[in-house]
Amino acid sequence: MRLNRFLAAAGVGSRRHCDGLIAAGRVTVNGKICTNFSAQPGAQDHVKVDGKLVRTAPALTIMLHKPAGFVSTRKDPHARDTVFDLIPQKYHRLFNIGRLDAQTEGLLLLTNDGELAQRLTHPRHKIDKEYAVTLDHPWDPALAPKLVRGIFLDGQRAKIEKIHSVSPTHLRVVLRQGINRQIHRMFEVVGYRLKHLLRLRIGNLRLADLPRGHWRVLTARDFSRLGAAR
Repeated sequence: MRLNRFLAAAGVGSRRHCDGLIAAGRVTVNGKICTNFSAQPGAQDHVKVDGKLVRTAPALTIMLHKPAGFVSTRKDPHARDTVFDLIPQKYHRLFNIGRLDAQTEGLLLLTNDGELAQRLTHPRHKIDKEYAVTLDHPWDPALAPKLVRGIFLDGQRAKIEKIHSVSPTHLRVVLRQGINRQIHRMFEVVGYRLKHLLRLRIGNLRLADLPRGHWRVLTARDFSRLGAAR
């Protein structure tokens, strides 16, 4: 198992995050700094990040119905509630796959599986994320092509893959990107303010009837819906 996969399996973070730790010289193998991305530590090797020993753990992923008011981070400098306040202490080594901003609700995945995180977040895999959007005034369908074509945010083209009207002020939108506050900002550009935003699904895994603030461990059927065998 390559070093970045080893670190990801130990719950350190996604493979991309672990690559950054390796490149920065923050990872040691048997007491020596290791910046070799091809290194494959064995069961008897001692791997440390910032001087702390890390061990691989069985893959675990949970889904959480994130309420508004909770930030998608482990610690917040402004002392706000975090999603880790909603799950048992034994799961605090998990990391979230992507983020939802503080006021956005809905489906959030937390895992120690770096491979899964990579698959669900890397743009080349084109994983759909569907949201229920509530607007502050009735939607003008003539604006949809502009959002589908894309709007430049942070130097890149932000696009909405699909927009479906449910009622005058309620939409369903599908993203395949993860730009910061993307839906809020795109609708602001065309003159709308979001009153509520709820993530309903990732891939074919749906939030369904999981109550707000509750969580559960993913099953084999859930992984099949994500297109990730377990």
